[in-house]
Amino acid sequence: QVQLTESGGGPVQTGGSLRLSCVASGAVYGSNCMGWFRQAPGKEREAVASIWTGGTTGYYADSVKGRFTISQGNNKNAKELQMNNLEPEDTAMYYCAFAPRDEYCSTKSWIRWSDAWGQGTQVTDSS
Repeated sequence: QVQLTESGGGPVQTGGSLRLSCVASGAVYGSNCMGWFRQAPGKEREAVASIWTGGTTGYYADSVKGRFTISQGNNKNAKELQMNNLEPEDTAMYYCAFAPRDEYCSTKSWIRWSDAWGQGTQVTDSS
């Protein structure tokens, strides 16, 4: 079983930046896919970004391309999502997710294979 611990998030003004972090622990074996999805009130879940175990970026939603960057540190189980130039439409609860299969990591479908999720962190445009 995989556990995900998230940190970061909070209020931010339009145009500001935030960084989210996620660390996976437990039964993290082999190739996998990690990333974030978000959900705003009254809206469907949206895959935001993903990254393969080796640190190669998999997927970005069109709405965040050029503004968000997903990365992996020296610890391959630790990922970060750098969010720049935040917009009111980015306001949502952000969840880190882990998928034990990486075949779909380059598409938004990677979310369907996720079987572990973080507790979520709120990102709010406070402008």
